[in-house]
Amino acid sequence: MTSLYEQVGGQPFFDTLVERFYEGVGDDMVLRPMYPDDLTEPKRHLALFLAQYWGGPGTYSDERGHPRLRMRHAPFVVDEAASEAWLTHMTAAVRAASLPGELESALLDYFTNAATFLINSA
Repeated sequence: MTSLYEQVGGQPFFDTLVERFYEGVGDDMVLRPMYPDDLTEPKRHLALFLAQYWGGPGTYSDERGHPRLRMRHAPFVVDEAASEAWLTHMTAAVRAASLPGELESALLDYFTNAATFLINSA
């Protein structure tokens, strides 16, 4: 079975997806304060994580260890507004890729669940 990573064209797809996502984050008053001034590392980490999650190489884990998403996001207040803002930008990034329906749905389902999973504040 071919992984989603392979079906979307590998790492370049995830690099582009993350660039699109961060275009939205850059102007977002809720999310932008959570990120460092220089977004180079966060972009790289997210692109590598997503590639690995969807069947690509294990570079993320090789460099950073287990993803531990809740632990890595614990220092930030992720409330419902932040979760919704994050999902809005990621949804726009996914839709801009014009993927076949089943691939788009798989990504959006994952991101919807991840956005909810990372809420850590009322």
